[in-house]
Amino acid sequence: DPQNDNHRSFSTTLRGFTLIEVVITLTILGFICLIIFGAFRLGLSAWERGESVKDEYQEARIVSQLITQQVKSTVPFKIKPQQAEGDYLAFEGDVRSLRFVSALPIKGKQPEGFVYAKYEFKEEGSEGGRLILYEEKALNKDFFSEEPNEERGVSLLERVSSVRFEYFREEDPLNNQQEEWVEEWNAKDEKMLPKALKMTIIRKNQKGEEEPPITVFASLPAFRYEEVRTM
Repeated sequence: DPQNDNHRSFSTTLRGFTLIEVVITLTILGFICLIIFGAFRLGLSAWERGESVKDEYQEARIVSQLITQQVKSTVPFKIKPQQAEGDYLAFEGDVRSLRFVSALPIKGKQPEGFVYAKYEFKEEGSEGGRLILYEEKALNKDFFSEEPNEERGVSLLERVSSVRFEYFREEDPLNNQQEEWVEEWNAKDEKMLPKALKMTIIRKNQKGEEEPPITVFASLPAFRYEEVRTM
């Protein structure tokens, strides 16, 4: 029957197009899922990197704030050495290290009187160095003539590319001295504390690339001081 033949032909064609459509649809869905999954993985990876950078920046910011508070709490502590060379202020620093006496301990949970603090940058290969804090009680001795116990050092920051300390010298018209930032400060020679301190930290990320520098400033209210002496 011609009518039945036409019906069977139409049904076969309909079934053929339906199968092709299913295959095409599944293929398109597969590509869409692949694109979505790739975008999800890319977004997750970017989020994880962002969180890692955020955590590292937050860590550096917290450490910088702690250092700032301890520097601001510097006391004009005068050491009386055993040698008859006269008392001198306990504050000394260069571009890579700083040591002073503060009323604010960082390591101890409770205040224990004045503490002798030393910050030092140590290089440790291509991955970056560390910023280390040594802290102990400011006892009645010439602790500036001794090196701190290495085992008692605490690593504050790792993967550090560089640490730079600078010291602000106040203007002194009587001595024809202009205000300026200097790279070294020895209160034994200066006979005074710097007016402020600037610290610049450059860290490396997990890929070994240098991150933007973090710069903090700390004023030293005690630069105009009443002497605090050892007994």
